[in-house]
Amino acid sequence: MIIPEAGNADTRGGGMAQSERFVWLDALRLIAGVSMIGLHATADAMGRPFADAAVSERVAPMLLRAVIYVARTELFIIIALFLLLMGLDRRPRSYGRVVAEQARRLLVPFLFWTLFYALYNLLKADAFGYGDALRAQLADPAAWARWLLLGGVKYHMHFIPTLFLLVLAYPLYRLAVVHPALGLAVLGTLALKRELDLFVYSTFWGTEALPWIVRGVKGLTYVGYGMAAGAFLGLWRRSAAGSAPGSVRGEAPDAPVDPVRAARAREVWLPLLLFAGAALFLAKLAATWLTVTRGEWPHGFAVGYWADYLMPVVLFAVCLCLAGRRWPKAISRMAPYAFGIYLCHPIFLDLAEIVLFRAPELAPSPIGQVGVKITLALAGTSGLVWLLGRCPPLAWTIGLGPLPGLRRRSASPNLKGPSREGPSLAPPNAPAPGAPLPASARLA
Repeated sequence: MIIPEAGNADTRGGGMAQSERFVWLDALRLIAGVSMIGLHATADAMGRPFADAAVSERVAPMLLRAVIYVARTELFIIIALFLLLMGLDRRPRSYGRVVAEQARRLLVPFLFWTLFYALYNLLKADAFGYGDALRAQLADPAAWARWLLLGGVKYHMHFIPTLFLLVLAYPLYRLAVVHPALGLAVLGTLALKRELDLFVYSTFWGTEALPWIVRGVKGLTYVGYGMAAGAFLGLWRRSAAGSAPGSVRGEAPDAPVDPVRAARAREVWLPLLLFAGAALFLAKLAATWLTVTRGEWPHGFAVGYWADYLMPVVLFAVCLCLAGRRWPKAISRMAPYAFGIYLCHPIFLDLAEIVLFRAPELAPSPIGQVGVKITLALAGTSGLVWLLGRCPPLAWTIGLGPLPGLRRRSASPNLKGPSREGPSLAPPNAPAPGAPLPASARLA
């Protein structure tokens, strides 16, 4: 995954300086990474909505979750595929080469963290009394198959194999760049996902085939997010082309464009998008009410389903429309660590849950437990990824350094911070292999 950061100006194809047109992506990446901490912290140690607590005690943590859950891993997917398509515009490559590059960048760090969490999970397992069962899984080939192929070793590890699976279908997304209306396919694929999930869970519940079938359905139906990403890129290009004198609308201009006109062309959609976001959030509040009153996740609530899975699309669209605004530059300094925060936050959430399990008097209420977990996880994870980013032998594990065994290419003097050659997708204006990287093309 990449986020090009602030740096050299480039007004081709985007309608504004590079530093402005990409900070909004940095913001999305940071929101998605940090929100995962809040998401996983607003459930008890067993992943339930504090089912043993009183109804009144569930209100605050579930309302907090409703706000935090506007960003999901699906937002990471849209960002990654959007940038992959931009990169292919700048540097076309064969299908085989693209797949090979993404396999190296995504799956090598995935293997590292799978092995790490397979062992680290023993810490929580021993504390909660299921250590023997987990040790039995460590000797079970079927368990390792689920961990290595499905990302089942930890609740957040499914993202990387899912993203790689979606990369395989990137030629479809390029059609949506040319024909943005194809982005509406996300509605059809999400409708298909809901119906298939209802069938699969009711039919295969309790069988070993369930996680494999669920992942197959997810890989098939999440192609809709790739179509949405392609449509967003097509609309981005059209807004830029429409602001260039003499350009043909729908094509990236070869001459500098008017950034003000390009920004206005996008912002015209803001009222509709904000209305859609408000409607979806209202649906999320209805789902939250059911969670609070029932003490269980409302998986069968259709309106809540659509709110959860469409909110990342709307959030991405809103930020794209606001790309021409002035964004705080600090966002681009923090964004490279977002992927590391995503990967590492369960380390400290587990520690917090162990502490709360052994000393429940520290935070007897659910909202108190949420506060302890968020505080410890955010502080601990931020410190860990900062240290990993400055440790060359390990920086690659969070996408901030070259992979093991790969010779690091020289960078230009204005490239601050560690090399960004981890699990990333090539930036749209990456130079030819071997050429120095400008600051505006730094990877995260």
